[in-house]
Amino acid sequence: MYENSIGVLVPNVMLPPKGTDFSKWAVVACDQFTSQPEYWQQARDYIGSAPSTLDLILPEAFLGKPDEADRIANIRRHMRDYLAKGVLTTLPQGFVLVRRSAAGNTRNGLVLALDLECYDYNKGSTTLIRATEGTIVSRIPPRLRIREGAPVELPHILVLIDDPNRTVIEPLIAKADTLEPLYDTDLMLDGGHITGWLVDDEADINGVLKALEALTDPDAFRAKYGDHAPLLFAMGDGNHSFATAKANWEKVKATLSETERANHPARYALVEIENVHDEGILFEPIHRVVFGLGGKAGIEAILQKLKEQNGDAAVAYGDPKEAAGGKTHVIPFFTDGLCGTFTVSGCTQQLAVGTLQNAIDAVLKETPSAEVDYIHGADVVKELSAKPDAMGFLLPAMQKSELFPTVVFDGALPRKTFSMGEANEKRYYLECRKIEP
Repeated sequence: MYENSIGVLVPNVMLPPKGTDFSKWAVVACDQFTSQPEYWQQARDYIGSAPSTLDLILPEAFLGKPDEADRIANIRRHMRDYLAKGVLTTLPQGFVLVRRSAAGNTRNGLVLALDLECYDYNKGSTTLIRATEGTIVSRIPPRLRIREGAPVELPHILVLIDDPNRTVIEPLIAKADTLEPLYDTDLMLDGGHITGWLVDDEADINGVLKALEALTDPDAFRAKYGDHAPLLFAMGDGNHSFATAKANWEKVKATLSETERANHPARYALVEIENVHDEGILFEPIHRVVFGLGGKAGIEAILQKLKEQNGDAAVAYGDPKEAAGGKTHVIPFFTDGLCGTFTVSGCTQQLAVGTLQNAIDAVLKETPSAEVDYIHGADVVKELSAKPDAMGFLLPAMQKSELFPTVVFDGALPRKTFSMGEANEKRYYLECRKIEP
């Protein structure tokens, strides 16, 4: 047991044995391609009958569908089969160092487990682990149905640290050629390439823990951010999955004694941490497409809400301007063969994403048959908004340097403010961990 003050568990990760086709084992995060079920069929066609994390997850494209309960039952069955048949084998206690190349960028990460007792997603939280976006509590129950009773977890959660001096992950990257390789594979459907190494040397593990603890030094944090509680781990991707792990732990915890709670495996959640200063990390905007609303009626509905909620708003038809923030928010749109730009002044929200999301929420409240999806990639927005009764919006990217200061000073950002890359750059499932004793 590696004692520390920062809520880190050094896990016993599980992976398939060497010789496994990891290009078929690794599958992209379940919350991607939610409006493109054909992507998931392509993945299944590529995998065939090979062992795969696709057997252990429920793509959110199928959430709420009539066969959801059957799919979840099959996930449980596959998890137990994989455990019983040795498809999943337990590695020595340690971290997994990860190098991922996708879309011309390479980023580095470290897989470890975080203590859910150190996390609170509510606005105003001062815990070491915090949400970076508003958590939609209604999104937790569907995900909880999948995690409840599951013997295994596998993460697509990416958590950011603010380490400008590169003291945590980068020293391990410098010595990667001395570490035990675990996998080295291309990722399916344009996912790039990934390599993983086991970090099980006691000195290396303690080096990581000491470097992380140093990032929470009260004097250093105060010098940077003033009189605010230290923030060490900020959710990058997968906040609702982490919130679901928290909800599951609260239910499990209620059945345990104090002694049992201390080291129960469900108290922790497996994640990959990454340094926000890594040159390979890019923040991409998350765009919106509203289904069940479109054409001039949709444009007028959104325009009216933008006017009501802010100082003023105007619409201009024709080739859209580039999405922009600042004091005046510029938001391009596409619908029913029409395109143009909303220009919003006197904005009540600091970010364009907040201005647009407030307007969309108000329109959806008045139009129960409509729904919004969150989309990576401008081309996909344009493609989807060409469908009948659909309306797409483009948003500007947030700067990486804004993330930690904004969360420390202002709390969580509007939901779905930024994405760490586009859909095919998201984390692929690889590592697993038992969450049953």
